Amino acid sequence: MDNSRRKFIKDSALVTGFTIVSSTVLGKRFGHVAPSDRLNIAGIGVGGMGRRNLANMKTENIVALCDVDWKYGQKTFNDYPKAKKFKDWRMMFDQIGKEIDAVMVATPDHSHAGVTAHAITLGKHCYTQKPLTHSVYESRLLTQLAKKYGVATQMGNQGNSFDWCREITEWIQSDAIGEVYEVHCWTDRPIWPQGLMKPKQAMPVPSSLDWDLFIGSAEQRPYNSVYTPWNWRGWWDFGTGALGDMACHIMDPVYWALGLKYPTKINGSSTLSNLYSPPHAQMVKYTFPAREKMGMVNMPEVNVFWYDGGLRPERPAELKDGMMMGDENGGIIFVGKKGKIMTGCYGMNATLLPVENMANFQKPKPWLPRVPGGNGDIWSTNAHEQDWIRASKESKENRKEASSNFGFSGPFNEMVVMGVLAVRLQGLNRDLLWDGEQMKFTNISSNDEIKIVSVDEFEVVDGDPKFVRDYVKINALSTANEWIKHTYHNGFTLPPMPG
Repeated sequence: MDNSRRKFIKDSALVTGFTIVSSTVLGKRFGHVAPSDRLNIAGIGVGGMGRRNLANMKTENIVALCDVDWKYGQKTFNDYPKAKKFKDWRMMFDQIGKEIDAVMVATPDHSHAGVTAHAITLGKHCYTQKPLTHSVYESRLLTQLAKKYGVATQMGNQGNSFDWCREITEWIQSDAIGEVYEVHCWTDRPIWPQGLMKPKQAMPVPSSLDWDLFIGSAEQRPYNSVYTPWNWRGWWDFGTGALGDMACHIMDPVYWALGLKYPTKINGSSTLSNLYSPPHAQMVKYTFPAREKMGMVNMPEVNVFWYDGGLRPERPAELKDGMMMGDENGGIIFVGKKGKIMTGCYGMNATLLPVENMANFQKPKPWLPRVPGGNGDIWSTNAHEQDWIRASKESKENRKEASSNFGFSGPFNEMVVMGVLAVRLQGLNRDLLWDGEQMKFTNISSNDEIKIVSVDEFEVVDGDPKFVRDYVKINALSTANEWIKHTYHNGFTLPPMPG
């Protein structure tokens, strides 16, 4: 980051709201904006999912578009020809920050927190794609910053605005299956390459791509097309694998219905894991302590299992032969003392097991507020984005927060990326005990080491197989701490945690 931009970010976090935000936002802050008035929204990371999010926000003014790869972002640039274009979000805020009321962030995972945190300190409302952040600390930071600055926020787990999450919560809390003590969640992902080794050769950087800006706060490396676009999900430094991609969708009804927060212990296992790339398939076991009674049902200690890469839980005995478990994208099975609930991906199409029990099931009267448009097709409605827009137009004092605001999605995302830690630390061969309040493991000593694959090669030489597999030993405690709270490189920084 050059000195002028570094000074801008530093200074802007210290300036009062009257000098860093637009007049329209000041109006919103004091409740003077009519519902018909439009937000000025900037899109940051617009080549992939960001394009779809912006299409669902087109009721507003899309005033700026920022992407490190202008070839990848060209379709979105064509959608909004009047929007100003940038490659560097810091330069965008520096030049037209006063014109922007809100931002949509859909960069690779490792950049979510840096962009969002600085936007919040500038008084901008934030819609940030899932997973909300790349690390546990970043999730905690965004939760606290959103609370301090009073902006409207939303994580892009769109299923959260739909009726399914609410129905499952109402079923469980009305004692439909008794106390839930076990839950299984799975996905068909990844659908991109994983289990990859570090590229040996560099490639010329495409003229449309600013490679340094893509790297952002991660460690520098030569460009290779295996990193971007989109397949960054399969690299630890940029993404969070299948778990980070889909758990924010699939585990959402679980987190909500059972009133979860921090796990007390986690354990991960997987196919071959290495230093650079998430494994092909993994399983994580989270254990959560007993919670206060919710609705009509007690909340005992519960084990929540995650599976991806083709792994699935044991098929329930109550499920008829030939009936799909969940749906083609994944699912959830809640196990209670009186019965089971099975759903598809996103918590869709919930049913009691055995399915015959649905014939006499009296669904509880809905008590959780529904989001307008939340009962339609997930890919043809703008309910989630519009819920955030509605919240952004309300004054801080009178606002009804968006469904997946950072007060909810921040702690939820902490839980999700804890699964990443469990898999990466599986070489310790133990349950990892977690102090959620302090964000630290309590049973990793300063002398513990883990052995991780650094080279994994196979070739056939003169008809004979040749295997090369090397390992590195690293200090487990310092490594765990780095993965909990990343070191930021290349001049990129985070605002401090609010005191």
